[in-house]
Amino acid sequence: METFYRFIITYRGKLVDDDESRLAEWIFNEHQFPKYSTSYDEISRYLEMNSPFINALTVFDSLWDVYHSQEKGNI
Repeated sequence: METFYRFIITYRGKLVDDDESRLAEWIFNEHQFPKYSTSYDEISRYLEMNSPFINALTVFDSLWDVYHSQEKGNI
């Protein structure tokens, strides 16, 4: 199973920043982020405590749905 970190870094480097790329850049630069986790609860708790911008948790929830759908498709 691919980690959420590996999934989200594919959103880095957009020519025009959006919330998804902002979150991806922040996660990439956040040394304490749980990079090897596949747990929604663990990542969500981390973001709740260290949210980089106001709607980061909403963005995370949306991206988690995409991540989870892709992982279910890879089974």
